[in-house]
Amino acid sequence: MPDCTAVVPHALHHAGCGCALPLARRGLLGSLGALTALAALPRSARAASGNYEAMLVNCIDPRFTTGSYAYMGEHHMRDRYSQFVIAGGPIGAVHARFAAWHQAFWDNLDITVALHNIHAVVALTHRDCGAAKLALGEAAVATTETETAGHAEVLRAFRAEVARRKPALQVVTGIMALDGSVLEIA
Repeated sequence: MPDCTAVVPHALHHAGCGCALPLARRGLLGSLGALTALAALPRSARAASGNYEAMLVNCIDPRFTTGSYAYMGEHHMRDRYSQFVIAGGPIGAVHARFAAWHQAFWDNLDITVALHNIHAVVALTHRDCGAAKLALGEAAVATTETETAGHAEVLRAFRAEVARRKPALQVVTGIMALDGSVLEIA
């Protein structure tokens, strides 16, 4: 049986990809037994804890899902990061326009640090972002130059807030283009 990841290294397996064999009745019963045994474990034994690299904070825009996944893989973090997805990504986590969302992000970061022992936060905004337009205004995203400046300002505010709350975490910030390339912001 061919391995889907040999052809497309980032492919996700699914029933139609040819890698998943049909499950016979005996296999199904065995799987159900394993799930039952897992459910009987104490909750703490099933917690998704461990040592991971980072938390990725990015936008809900589906045009950037694959690019974000590729970026994390290129930086040696494939399967080594948690993810928080919110409109605007880091913009949604710190801009006043989205103040009602802020606490959800910071609570999630606290839990991620506690459960996953992360060392960094990767914060990616992206070009042509509707949430950025709502937060910063149309003039601030009208040209590539103004868009870069507006995103950079918010990303620096995000970095400063993470540093204030979690000084041990490294923060990597960037703006993703439609082609998946990332302009890192210092």
